[in-house]
Amino acid sequence: MQNANTPCYAFNTHSEAEDAIQLLNSSGIDVKALSLVGKGYHSEEHPTGFYTAGDRIRSWGGTGAFWGGIWGLLLAPAVFFLPGFGLVAMAGPFVAALVGALEGAVVVGGMSALGAALTQLGVPKDHVIKYETAIKMDKYVLLVHGDEELAQKVRAVLKGSNAWQAA
Repeated sequence: MQNANTPCYAFNTHSEAEDAIQLLNSSGIDVKALSLVGKGYHSEEHPTGFYTAGDRIRSWGGTGAFWGGIWGLLLAPAVFFLPGFGLVAMAGPFVAALVGALEGAVVVGGMSALGAALTQLGVPKDHVIKYETAIKMDKYVLLVHGDEELAQKVRAVLKGSNAWQAA
């Protein structure tokens, strides 16, 4: 599943990430070619949870509405507890890469499973640490899986957004 380069965009808030995904969707970009990874879990007075009901993700709590909406658009929703990160929610083709990294013992050289999955998908190694740090800081990372034409379309649509990319 290694790509030459998987473009990634980081967003400060879940609403910025959701707006970007909705914008990409309304621009005709197939959102099934996107992955979103983020934490966004904080202690709240109300419980937060996710469950499936009739092949549909249901959720509740402070971030539940956000992840429930995103999971309705993107493929393969999942929540993992990752050492050094805590609970991390994700959806899209990235989930398969993370599972592959966890199952295949791809984690080498002190790299986390999250970092190994990012590297496996084509994120340059010198950018991986920046995106891992963003996730640890409760930001959201959007990955684009596809060819250069798709990457250029996404870049054009997100040009004026609040997204940042590792340089």
